[in-house]
Amino acid sequence: MSWVDMAKGLSIILVVMMYAAYNTGKYTGETGFLHYVIGFATPFRMPEFFLISGLFLSQVIARPWRRYADRRVVHYFYFYALWAFIMIALKQGLYADAPLETAQSLAFALVEPYGVLWFIYMLGLFGITAKLLWHARVPHAAVLILAAALQMAQIASPSYVVTQFCAYFVFFYTGYAIAALVFRLVAWMERHTAVAVATLVAWALLNGALVFSPGHEVLPTETRMGLAAWPPLHLSLAVAGALALCISGALLSRFAAMDWLRWLGEHSLVVYVAFTIPMSLTRAAALKSGLIADTGLLSLIVLVVATASPVIVYLLVQRTGHGRWLFERPAWARIAPDRPSVTTETLQTLS
Repeated sequence: MSWVDMAKGLSIILVVMMYAAYNTGKYTGETGFLHYVIGFATPFRMPEFFLISGLFLSQVIARPWRRYADRRVVHYFYFYALWAFIMIALKQGLYADAPLETAQSLAFALVEPYGVLWFIYMLGLFGITAKLLWHARVPHAAVLILAAALQMAQIASPSYVVTQFCAYFVFFYTGYAIAALVFRLVAWMERHTAVAVATLVAWALLNGALVFSPGHEVLPTETRMGLAAWPPLHLSLAVAGALALCISGALLSRFAAMDWLRWLGEHSLVVYVAFTIPMSLTRAAALKSGLIADTGLLSLIVLVVATASPVIVYLLVQRTGHGRWLFERPAWARIAPDRPSVTTETLQTLS
């Protein structure tokens, strides 16, 4: 569905933008215009990704455990393990005096998500949890109430897994529980363009007003929201923002000129697993050169390079046939046959 990929395209750009802006701000000690874009998106930036990931869960939840786990658990853990190893090896393994530290980091990454890869790690855990709840026949309403309570409690556990589970499971399960409603809403908005545009404008004004209300702070490495930080309001804005991006995706899918965004969303995981390496290299090189003094412009350059680099590598891999295991799950990493018979599974969707 084009609008799903469009929404994921918007989401991956916002995710890379956040890291690009905050990573740059960390070293310049200043904020740029992208910090305010990210500030606006703070309530819904990651919730939208999780909500979309749950939209198609109902189509696979009843599969036997082996087939389900292959697509919804092993699929994510393969790429998490692979790219965690690559990132740790590049960050620490290059230093001859740090083999023990590298080994410790690799071992710790098994129980605590490493860096930006926490999202992929959590998708695997969410998939297991949803399947167990389905087997136990727990009503959607009960799960949503408990998950919402955990999210609003803003639990800060010593375990990053527990913290992120409490913060984001509600959005993944919401996508699963209200998928039919989301599809009907987007379809209706597609048929009523004027209403859709007016709704998006009203949402944007309300979201911006609540985020940037008195008490907010836009800092080099984070955004502290105003009234939007109140837990019940934060939860509501997260769901509203996720739905707004879905509607935006439906409207954008009408324009052939935006097909690049659909392609990017279709391959969003390719970008997600690999963007931090070119991001760090670009930021470091630009700061060392001293040619770009403006934090906003530097953040934008880092964003573009960090997004485009994984795409270029992916296209080269597809063209040459070498290194497909970086972005495709090989046959040995499967625990159940695909249908129809396929030896590899591409990373084209997060659903």
